[in-house]
Amino acid sequence: MSTVRAFFAVATARGWKLHQMDVHNAFLHGDLQEEVYMTLPPGFEQGKEGKVYRLRKSLYGLKQAPRCWFAKLTSYLRCYDFCNSYSDYSLFSYVRGDI
Repeated sequence: MSTVRAFFAVATARGWKLHQMDVHNAFLHGDLQEEVYMTLPPGFEQGKEGKVYRLRKSLYGLKQAPRCWFAKLTSYLRCYDFCNSYSDYSLFSYVRGDI
């Protein structure tokens, strides 16, 4: 939280315009790095109880879901020349010319 406060303080002092966004169902976009299997919840599909399914994408509730989403977001932002901060890897910046 201190990174966010420091960033807002700098942005306010320099008169920067800030933008925000939200990615709907963000944790569903992450790519799994390992094989993960699960059984369907009870009552989900009749006649398939006891079967095991391999997940192709991340799901909410998986312990690795936040990390998978962050890896996907990081690779996307780096494609557009954003850089991680040295002090906080979750803060990205984009430098264009003298800005």
